[in-house]
Amino acid sequence: MSTKERKKRKSADTSEFTCSECGGTDVIQDLEKGEKICATCGLVLSDHRIDTGPEWRAFTADEKDARSRAGAPTNYAIHDKGLSTMIDWRDHDSSGKKFSAKKRSEIYRLRKWQIRTRVHSSVDRNLAQAMSELERLSSQLGLTKSIKELAALLYRKLIVRRLARSRSIDAMVGAAIYAACRLRSAPRSLDEISRHSRVTKKKIGQHYRLLVEKLKIRMPISSPANYVPRFITQLGLPGIVQQKVLEILEQAQQQRTLITGRDPRGLAAAAIYIASILTDHRVTQRDIAVAAGVTEVTVRNRYKELVNKLEITMAP
Repeated sequence: MSTKERKKRKSADTSEFTCSECGGTDVIQDLEKGEKICATCGLVLSDHRIDTGPEWRAFTADEKDARSRAGAPTNYAIHDKGLSTMIDWRDHDSSGKKFSAKKRSEIYRLRKWQIRTRVHSSVDRNLAQAMSELERLSSQLGLTKSIKELAALLYRKLIVRRLARSRSIDAMVGAAIYAACRLRSAPRSLDEISRHSRVTKKKIGQHYRLLVEKLKIRMPISSPANYVPRFITQLGLPGIVQQKVLEILEQAQQQRTLITGRDPRGLAAAAIYIASILTDHRVTQRDIAVAAGVTEVTVRNRYKELVNKLEITMAP
């Protein structure tokens, strides 16, 4: 295909253009001349196409980033959303030339006042401390970027609207993370969050209930199936075990008495234990209990309930 032919292509949405001469809808776009031409009779329908792309060209990803005029997108996980500027700590200019002593002291003062202006109000100071804690907890728990962003957004709504005055920042951040994980169907238990937080499980639970009440969030019920992929990965089991676990939990969902009032982690752990036996990839109850964060007694009790109610025949 020649370069000229490559610059001509058929329009994807031909129904938008109809030829006034012959009524045809087969339209060709000539990107080089900015024309729309009827393929049937050759009438030029439009010759004023505006190119909305950049006027520069880039052949590598580095060139594209260097020539782009737009900055990074806003980030709710940064207290100022990443919109403020930063004065670098290095004492040299863009060409690598070191500053003089007088220039260094001037840059030091500018850097100090720039940091102060970024956190000039009580809300900014609160957000700066909270987002630092959120970053630390997210890293410890291995959370995805979307969950971290949602947790930051929930916290911001509480603080900006002044719905959570005189509350512990650490506890409220933990509550926001717990709520965000449940909303994104990647739940983490309060025990896991409190293990890495500076506050207790009870305090995080209290702040979580406050957050849900103040923001009027309709929180989805945690499903045991949401815990399965993480537990399977921690135990190093193959995909066939996970598939069998989901089948068992799907059968259990049809009998509400097996699900209602049960810890979803315990149900997921018991289903993994059953599936590991059925697929001949055996794992001890102790290992499963440690991965799920429950006791071995819980695994045994849920195991017996599932086997009896679902009438599963276990291999000896």
